[in-house]
Amino acid sequence: MTIASDHKFMAVSTELTKARYNRIAPLYNYIEAIPEMMFKPWRKKLLVKAEGAILEIGVGTGMNFPHYPPGANVTGIDIAERMLVFSRKKASDLGLSFDLSEGDVQNLNFPDNSFDTAVATFVFCSVPDPVQGLRELRRVVKPSGRILLLEHVRIDKPIIGWLMDRLNPWVVRIMGANINRRTIENVKKAGLLIESVEHLGLMKLVKMISAKTDKA
Repeated sequence: MTIASDHKFMAVSTELTKARYNRIAPLYNYIEAIPEMMFKPWRKKLLVKAEGAILEIGVGTGMNFPHYPPGANVTGIDIAERMLVFSRKKASDLGLSFDLSEGDVQNLNFPDNSFDTAVATFVFCSVPDPVQGLRELRRVVKPSGRILLLEHVRIDKPIIGWLMDRLNPWVVRIMGANINRRTIENVKKAGLLIESVEHLGLMKLVKMISAKTDKA
């Protein structure tokens, strides 16, 4: 694949991702209601580490918002404008003055070294080029900053992993999320230095990752 065709493919994939999440935005909270009972304490545990100027990628409907430390300074983006309708309402209901706008983690509209913390929860399963997105987080986070991730990944077991690979195209088509991403490997490919990984959930399906930019 040439560079031009590769860029075209990524642009098409990004637009498809945006369209999928715009489509499911009104139903998203209902779809996630049962998983969220498990995810909520993990979000709290992750977000207590967020400090300074915070960038949240893929804010969705604002599920992280209640779990930030009081007075948190949060800038949030989402690729789907219909998701932002719900996240803005959530912020308003909670009395939070977060700066929320449409944006793509693969091409962030922020200067280098703008943030102390970057946060993404269950986002990099949907980013067409996750390594590029993580590189962008590395770029906009300060050398002293931290990147906090909560992501579901491919289960590293022969039969289950094989099954996830086979089911993945159908899940992406319906929900927009990949179920077989190797996010820990992607974090390393992006030039980030992993500080810690906590394995969560059934068969360690979810990873809580803290990483440094490794720019110092």
